[in-house]
Amino acid sequence: MIGEGNKAPVATLQAGGETIDLAAPGRPLVLYFYPKDDTSGCTREAQDFTALADGFAAAGVKVVGVSRDPQKSHDKFTAKYELKVPLASDEDGRVSDAFGTWTQKSMYGRKYMGMERATYLLGADGTVLKAWRKVKVPGHAAEVLEAARKLVR
Repeated sequence: MIGEGNKAPVATLQAGGETIDLAAPGRPLVLYFYPKDDTSGCTREAQDFTALADGFAAAGVKVVGVSRDPQKSHDKFTAKYELKVPLASDEDGRVSDAFGTWTQKSMYGRKYMGMERATYLLGADGTVLKAWRKVKVPGHAAEVLEAARKLVR
C-alpha cells in the first residue's frame, strides 16, 4: 500500500492522449481510483472533479480518474457526462495493484475483489503528498483541491 511520503510506483497510464509516468509525472497529479464507469457514485465523483477542473488547472495540477474499465467505456462515459477530466484504463490491474486499491470487498456476506475508492496527490517528482483511502464522494473533490492548493508549490 502506497502512503504519504512514498514514491509512486514505476508505471505509466494513458490518459487524455498522453502517457503519464507515475514515478515522475513532471507536474503535480491527482489520481483518483473509482470502481466503475456510469454508476451513481462514480458519476457524481467524475462530475465533481469536472466542476473543479479549472481550479485544479489554476493550481497547476492535472487530474486523472482510474478504473479497470476499458478505454471504450471511458470514452462513452466521458461523452455522456461531458467530463473534462481524462480517464485512464487499468484493465490489467497493474496500477491499482501497485497502489493497493484493488482489494477484497464484501456485500451481503459475499466476498469479491473490487476497486477501493481512493485518491492520491502526487508531486511532480512522483512523491505522494497526500492520500485518501475509502473515499466518500460528497465534498471529496473540493477537499482534494484545497489540499492541492496548500501542498503544491
